[in-house]
Amino acid sequence: MKSTIHHLRKRPLTATLLITLSLSLVGCGGEASKKEPDTTTPPVAQIKVNTPKDIAQESAENYDDNVNGVITGKTLKRWIGNWEKERPQGITGKLVIFQATKGRAGFEFIKPNNNTVFTYLENTWREPRFNGVTEIEGIVISGETTDALVRRYGIDLKNDLILCAQGTGGSAAMDQGRCWYTFRYWGVDAKNLAILDGGNNFLSGTWTADDFTATPFNGAVANQPSPIINKQISSVRDLGVDNTILQATMEDLINVLPTHDTNNTKDGYFLWDGRSLDQFSAGEASEAGGALANRYSSFQNNAPRQSHPRGALNLNWTNLIDTSTGLFKTKAQLRSYLEGNIDAAGKGFVDGTYQHVGAGNAYQKGDQIILWCETAARAAVTQVAAVVILGLPTRIYDASMIEWNSLSAGFTDKNGNLILAKNSPWDTASLSAPYFPNKPELINARDAQFTTATPRIVDGFGAHTHQVINEDKAYIRPAATSSAASSGSSSSKGGVVLPPNPCGG
Repeated sequence: MKSTIHHLRKRPLTATLLITLSLSLVGCGGEASKKEPDTTTPPVAQIKVNTPKDIAQESAENYDDNVNGVITGKTLKRWIGNWEKERPQGITGKLVIFQATKGRAGFEFIKPNNNTVFTYLENTWREPRFNGVTEIEGIVISGETTDALVRRYGIDLKNDLILCAQGTGGSAAMDQGRCWYTFRYWGVDAKNLAILDGGNNFLSGTWTADDFTATPFNGAVANQPSPIINKQISSVRDLGVDNTILQATMEDLINVLPTHDTNNTKDGYFLWDGRSLDQFSAGEASEAGGALANRYSSFQNNAPRQSHPRGALNLNWTNLIDTSTGLFKTKAQLRSYLEGNIDAAGKGFVDGTYQHVGAGNAYQKGDQIILWCETAARAAVTQVAAVVILGLPTRIYDASMIEWNSLSAGFTDKNGNLILAKNSPWDTASLSAPYFPNKPELINARDAQFTTATPRIVDGFGAHTHQVINEDKAYIRPAATSSAASSGSSSSKGGVVLPPNPCGG
């Protein structure tokens, strides 16, 4: 059978990736340093490159005490009652509320005044992008898309406060988390970002029906109660901040995997799979107990296999939040999970044996967390618990298991063609568990049911998986080149590729 690799059309590089870097040699020593500076070329803006530790913010024990990060209905009630008087210190602009969904009947929208408080329905926090190897259907939105959104709603990124809300509880928390992730990734300061705890009808603090509206204002777009501004007040390029380290790539994850399927408590990394236990175990175990009757029911997105990367621990995102109300568990409860403890329902982190790791054997102080789920939707909820509430250095493998499980060398699609060449450097099957290398009958059964005719693989021999990050770095450095970024390699700490020092070193 002839081996073939399915290719999708590559996206053209953004214009910013083709800009040539113009760097002055002034101050580099030698004769060049004696030249007068070129005043006709504006200097390259200084960019602050943050680490995961810099980006993390720790919540107060009582969420009522927060004025950014996770805030409560009590705080929001005070804000919308008199925003100009009650807005947090350092915020001089308006309050912009993004709801992931409409709330339940009677609680559709948090009522704005369309002067200092605005409310919108928005859940466009992902778009298809090519990372150098695969085309990811939904990953962090580009700089151009983000700035278009900023323009649409007239946001002042330095002075407004952006509140990411659920609308309804439950799965709406995923897009709520993606909202926070998007703005933080693109450099918005922690003081300008908040996450509302709970769905609209579970807000605390003497809320009444008058605080909500189901009727659009001023003939606005359907289901949106505030008028569209459509004015470019600011851009992510104005912020001078590079938070792209929030995103981990497949390459980053591969670089920190242990050699065995055990949690290495001494390597400085904590690998967190936020999916259900049946997906983590490929059907060998479930949270209800025992293996699944239909082990293949856990497969998602037509993956040719289901598995987890070596060394990962599993705690389902549903343990962090009440999925009916959208309310996060307390900081103390979340901290207890990371310490390796189990809760009253017997839930806690499990390892590749599908047994609880035990107290002290989960997160270790100073660890960098890398987390994922299937499409980085559920991971956006675990992210809130880890980086916004507990204040731990955290990154999302944004392509997640939809990419990881697709890169399966030796598997065929339903037409009998190889999905990925056996000598591809991006084969993740051998880096995963359970892989069932001694159970070919299971592999064949899964081939028959769950392979797809159109794998997401664009270039199974691509040089790297950092193209999205390199493009985003170039976008916030419009005067700089991306040539160094696109050809450079990343460290094991993840996708930080910056232009070289023109003076050497």
